[in-house]
Amino acid sequence: MKKEQMVGTRLPDTVVRDLEAIEQVEQADRSTTVRKLLSRAIQDWKLDHYSRLYGSGKLTLARAAREARVSLWEMMDYVKTKKITAQYDLEDFQRDLKTVAAGERR
Repeated sequence: MKKEQMVGTRLPDTVVRDLEAIEQVEQADRSTTVRKLLSRAIQDWKLDHYSRLYGSGKLTLARAAREARVSLWEMMDYVKTKKITAQYDLEDFQRDLKTVAAGERR
């Protein structure tokens, strides 16, 4: 199984100029810069997507955090900054406590 795959895309000149500026500041090549920016964008998308699923009651906070690959505390901070209404009851709290306790044992 491949660990990496080549992906190509066409970009507007303005985006290429922005990439070039970032490359200079970061002192990195194009591939490294694009991978770094894309990884950050994907992580931002995951946080947004899974927090919205949490806000609509489709996921628990712990599950949203796990799917977004962040800690429960990071997800709590994120939903707070986005003013997402807590979908939280006693059962959710107990489940999240078990998740946190399991993580501390590792």
